[in-house]
Amino acid sequence: MNNRILIALALAGLTLPAAAQTQVSGALTAEQVNEVVSANGTNALTECGVSFVELDAQISASGGVQSVASRNDSGALSDEQAACVERAVVGWRFAESSAPTTARFVLSPAGVGATVMTGTGTGDSAATPAAPAETAPAPAATPAPAPSSSTETECQDGNDDDGDGMVDCADADCFQNGYCEAGGHEERNDERCSDWIDNDGDGLVDCEDSDCHGPGLTACHGSEPHVAPENVPDDSANDLPALTGDMSAEDLIGGHGDMDGERNDYMCSDGIDNDGDGRTDCQDFGCRFDPQVTVCTGSPGFRFSVVAGVGFEYDFMQDTDFESAADVRFTRLQLRALGSIPFIENSFFLLSARLERSVRLTFAHFQVPIGNRGHFMAINSGSGSLSSGLIVSASKQPLLDAPFYLFNAFEQGNGAALEVGGPIDAGGTLAFRAFAAGGSGRFNGNVGGRFFPGDNENFTYTVGAQLQINAIGHFSRFDSPLLYNVVPLRLGFMVGAKYDQRATERYPAVNAFAIFTHSYFLLRAENYFKYVLDFGGSVQNAWNVQASVLLWPRHLMLAADVGMYQAQDFTDLPADRALQPQTFDNQFQYRVALHWWWYRNIGLLTLLYTENHLNMDDEVNHQIERSLRLETQFRF
Repeated sequence: MNNRILIALALAGLTLPAAAQTQVSGALTAEQVNEVVSANGTNALTECGVSFVELDAQISASGGVQSVASRNDSGALSDEQAACVERAVVGWRFAESSAPTTARFVLSPAGVGATVMTGTGTGDSAATPAAPAETAPAPAATPAPAPSSSTETECQDGNDDDGDGMVDCADADCFQNGYCEAGGHEERNDERCSDWIDNDGDGLVDCEDSDCHGPGLTACHGSEPHVAPENVPDDSANDLPALTGDMSAEDLIGGHGDMDGERNDYMCSDGIDNDGDGRTDCQDFGCRFDPQVTVCTGSPGFRFSVVAGVGFEYDFMQDTDFESAADVRFTRLQLRALGSIPFIENSFFLLSARLERSVRLTFAHFQVPIGNRGHFMAINSGSGSLSSGLIVSASKQPLLDAPFYLFNAFEQGNGAALEVGGPIDAGGTLAFRAFAAGGSGRFNGNVGGRFFPGDNENFTYTVGAQLQINAIGHFSRFDSPLLYNVVPLRLGFMVGAKYDQRATERYPAVNAFAIFTHSYFLLRAENYFKYVLDFGGSVQNAWNVQASVLLWPRHLMLAADVGMYQAQDFTDLPADRALQPQTFDNQFQYRVALHWWWYRNIGLLTLLYTENHLNMDDEVNHQIERSLRLETQFRF
């Protein structure tokens, strides 16, 4: 394991003489610093325009500094400052007997001598010190102040009060101090990952905890070379606001200059700054830190994700005992493979499968860019021509399932679809989609699968277009309706129309959608209308209104929706049922769901109440369905 030394040097053109040393363990005193390191160059931090800088250095086998990486200053270092500091430091030498493989320096040109901060170092056997530079005199180092106490009297002042090399909560004297007690906080930012406290009480302290190796955290990167994949931002760079207290990287979304307009895999891989905040794709905070976005995680290749849900359901309308009215089962088991298409920049593909009842490939999508302004061409399995309800992932449904009455009569599936789209104006206020799809028979829920009622194999097709208006902020039809953190002010609309030729019916259809978000609230409304041209004609309409409230950020969310489907009866149906169009019961439904985020925004527990009224206008056939469902799901 690499030995690690954290040394504070206050240098002003000094050379520290190296001397033989026998054993160094624990934190280094000022005298031990003089035994370990000698400077062969001149500190030029003042010339670099830097007042204070922390460096990670890589040390050669002979004890020489090969390279350094500047970590932080009072502000971010410019490229010129970083290069200047590196030229000043590279070449310093360590005594060979105690040379570490890595070292961390905290430098300031204002002081004289060497003082100790925190850290550990090891060395053994005496060694011949490296010769000091001939051009630089070697004044004596200022000795470290004597310990002020025989015990660690202050456990949160950042000082080694008793001089035993252990600072604050790292010192056994502080183990019983209330400030150092485990639990009570999350271990999710650099401050909490370097305080020697098991903040979340899981038995792992600081960098031992996997939570300290998440996005936006740099405290545990150490001095090992850190290279981010080409399509992933380097979180060790100084482009992130400081995270303090209970903040996590997810709290940066929608703040600190982020417009919160890129938070799904499609928009985070198109090569365009969709929300105009100056950050493109994986540089955008939404793409970078929302765990539901997978194309910007550590691997630049294909990604694989799983959504698993287990639920208990009780049907209130069962006229039998509890055992017959209740059920427990895997309600969803969704597997997705996604990523960029090899050798095509800013491309994207997605394959989504459901496995809870039988193996079904339910959706396939392949998208490539057209030009460099955000336009695209996509081929998919034909679902979701106008409504986004059928293409939003099962893991993102705030009422667990989509309102199927909104699409069943309007989106009957095709074999495959071709889409083109993109922004209309430079600011992205207006965008468009145009699509065409074809197939035969009826979609059976499996890509490429179909069935033919009455052996009717008539060709089916759809053509249509949609206009998106970003009135305030930016949104996407693929965005998640779930609330986890507060959201920015957004107002958007989509309107679209299509002509649909089914195996036994023809109809034009119009769809309108609106979304409003602000702070703790989200409101979505959608209406779908069609007029069937055959069998005497039929006007059919469906609508849904959905509202969500974030009761406790990152913990509790309340969602509810209400909607209806109504259809006018056909007056001229053929006697042969195989030639009749699909028909659906008139329906009114409302649902209420309470969500608890039991593990970040990955683990979710939901309690859902559903009430469904079928054939409301028919006193004889009127049916009421009521159910209560408790479901937990985990997404990774």
